[in-house]
Amino acid sequence: MIKYHKIEAVIISEFIDDSLIISHVQDALDIMGECGMKDCNRIIIREQNLNPDFFRLHTGFAGEMLQKFSTFNFKLAIIGDFSKYKSKSLQDFIRESNGGNRIYFVENLVSAFNKLTRKR
Repeated sequence: MIKYHKIEAVIISEFIDDSLIISHVQDALDIMGECGMKDCNRIIIREQNLNPDFFRLHTGFAGEMLQKFSTFNFKLAIIGDFSKYKSKSLQDFIRESNGGNRIYFVENLVSAFNKLTRKR
């Protein structure tokens, strides 16, 4: 289930379906297609909506999926507690992503809205 928010004239889609698991790049493309039909290019998902392979960088899933968001000009905020992941490479990946202007790993919905509506 998708909930749409309009903040500062920006439409943001929030996935609120705990049963949705993004396990393949095609799943992400389907989500982008659905949101794009609503003129929305900003998406919020939660950590639990991602297949655990996303957080195992050696699988390539995270890089491939997030590249699609960049290629198709979408912004993404992923809400979760990422401190539990002890992989240095994953923590570096999260830090690098948060330093950019397209993909954000955040702790809560308010932070997601702030990141997705800021101009940069």
